[in-house]
Amino acid sequence: MTKLRIAVAGSSGRMGRALLEAVVQGADTELGAALEVTGSPGIGKNAGELIGAASAVVISADIEPAIRGCSALIDFTRPEGTLLHLAACRKLGVNLVIGTTGFSDAQKKTIAEAARDIAIVMAPNMSIGTNLVFKLAEIAAGVLKDGYDVEIIEAHHRHKVDAPSGTALHIGGIIAKALDRNLDKCAVYGREGVTGERKDSTIGFSTVRGGDIVGEHTVMFAGPGERVEIIVRSGSRATYAQGALRAARFLAGRKSGLFDMQDVLALH
Repeated sequence: MTKLRIAVAGSSGRMGRALLEAVVQGADTELGAALEVTGSPGIGKNAGELIGAASAVVISADIEPAIRGCSALIDFTRPEGTLLHLAACRKLGVNLVIGTTGFSDAQKKTIAEAARDIAIVMAPNMSIGTNLVFKLAEIAAGVLKDGYDVEIIEAHHRHKVDAPSGTALHIGGIIAKALDRNLDKCAVYGREGVTGERKDSTIGFSTVRGGDIVGEHTVMFAGPGERVEIIVRSGSRATYAQGALRAARFLAGRKSGLFDMQDVLALH
C-alpha cells in the first residue's frame, strides 16, 4: 500500500504535535515534512523527538524543498503563514488542508483563486463531531424557526487570542442563513448593563476563556416551555488532527477545487 506523504506546518506547537502524532500513527500516512517559522528553536531537530516516535524528518523553515513530493500539507498556523504555504503548494502542486482561522475577505479570495490549481479543504473546525454539530444546528434552526431564541456559548483555553471562536461564528452564520437573517445585523456579542428586552431576531454569543479547555460549543434554542441544546466538547486536539487527516485522504487524487469538512463528511 502506497502511503500518503503528509507535511505538517507549525509542527512544534500544541496542534502541530497532535498532527505529527496522528500522521505517524496512521496506517495509510507517513510524515513527509515538518515546518516551522524561521528562528524557531525547533529548526534542525528531528520531528519524531517532539512526540517520542521514530522519524527521519528534520524540522525545516525552507518550505518548497521540504514539501516537494508530499501529497498534502496540513496547516493550523496563522493567516500570514498559511498564505506563504499556499503559494508554495500552488507552485508545486501539493494539496492543502487549512485549519487556520481569522482570514480577511481578501485572503479568502486568494485561497479561492489558488483552488483553481490545487485541491484545498478549508474549515474553521476540523473536528468530525463539531462538523456534525454544524449540520444539526442547520436542521434545528429550520425546524424551530422564529419561535426560539438562539444563543451560542463557546469556551476555550486561556491562550486563545480571538473571540468569539471561528467555530462559534461559523455556527452563527449557518443558523442565520437557515433563518434568512443577516448575521452582521442580528449578532449580539456579550451583554452588560441595562440591555432592554431581547429582540426576536437576535443571535447571541458568549465567550469563556480559561485553563486548558481545548474547545466547547453549545448551541441553545430557547423556546416557550422547552430548551433544545446541541453540545460538543473536545477533550483533546487529537479530534482536530484526525479530522484533518480525513480531509487529506479526501483530497488524494483531486487536482483542484475548494472544499470544506461538510464535503469531506458528505453532509451537504
